[in-house]
Order: sequence, then structure tokens, then C-alpha cells
Amino acid sequence: MNVRDSYDSAARAYADHLASELAGKPLDRHLLNRFAEEVRGRGLVVDLGCGPGHVARYLHDRGVTVVGIDLSPEMIAQARRLNPGLDFKVDDMRKLGLPDASLAGVIAFYSIVHFEPGELTAVMAEVRRALAPGGLVLVAFHIGHDVVHVNELFGAPVNLDFRLHVPADVVGALRTAGLAVIEQVEREPYPGAEYPSRRCYLLARAV
Repeated sequence: MNVRDSYDSAARAYADHLASELAGKPLDRHLLNRFAEEVRGRGLVVDLGCGPGHVARYLHDRGVTVVGIDLSPEMIAQARRLNPGLDFKVDDMRKLGLPDASLAGVIAFYSIVHFEPGELTAVMAEVRRALAPGGLVLVAFHIGHDVVHVNELFGAPVNLDFRLHVPADVVGALRTAGLAVIEQVEREPYPGAEYPSRRCYLLARAV
């Protein structure tokens, strides 16, 4: 079972558990608001690894033109079910079916969690290719060195390795790809609301 199959398996349970998670994450909402203020009216924004579409919905409700992208067809089906009227499609963030310089912004909230550190530069280079000059990317990830393997997610069978990342590695990948980091924020986990790891948020601009 690969990553796509795993999320297809867990899609409904994942959506049931996480579609409203932003309600309990004030810093995430604050940073998404800050992102929305800058990209609103500038063009299309893509939410990579959109899952059940809650981040895309949050941005849409703040006036952002957004499309959610996920590797899992079943997850996209859940996003469409929960967010009628919003645009979602199946695609791979490693090779996006988007024209060069076509995006005003990219959100990648925990969507690099299945990539090894050595894969990050290529992923960020693809993000940079799709971003227009001056476009923004907001990346969120778990901080650390661990790899957490799970065979079950919200009661569904999966086969997934969740990788924590060192901020310097992600910053380096962004910079190598031509994305200049302009803000970096870290926080402690919200007790009872999420996996107990420190979080890092990087806001970068395409140069």
C-alpha cells in the first residue's frame, strides 16, 4: 500500500476527524489570515495536499481564489463533499499539471510529511516553477528528526511514514529553489488537538 492508496483508505475517517481542526489552532488561522491578505486578488492560489479541503475553504472564505490539490482521489471526493462550490483536483505536487509562473501563492500545510530531506529541493523547485515572480508559499511541518511509521490512521488500514523535518533543511530547500524565506515561526503543540510535535511555519517569496 503506497501513500495514495493509504489516503484513499483513510479518506472518510480522516475528513471526519480533521475537517474542523483549524477551530482549535489559533496560530494557524493567524498565519493563514496574513497569507490571505497578501495574495487576495493577485491570482490563483493552490493548497497542496489539501486533504478534506478545510484550509482551502478557510482561504476561500477570506476572498482568495483557491484550488485544492491532493494525490488521493478519495480525499478529493471528501473535499468536494464537504466544500461544494470549491475547486479540487487530483495531482502530484512533485510534478504539477500547472503552467509555469501561473500561481500567486501556494499553501503546503503538512504536505511535505512523506518526503525525505533529500527530496525537498526538487519538491520546492516544482513549487517555484508554478509560482509567478513575487508569489508566496507558506509551508507548515513537524519539527524533528524522527520517522513515525503507522499501519492505522483513524481506524483505517494504511502504510505511511510520517517524517519530521529540521527547519534548516526546509529553509535550505526553499532557498536553493529560488524561494527567499521572509518569515519563520515556531510553536508548541496544542494539547489534545494534534500530534505532540513542535511546528514550524515558513513564509517564502519567489525571487
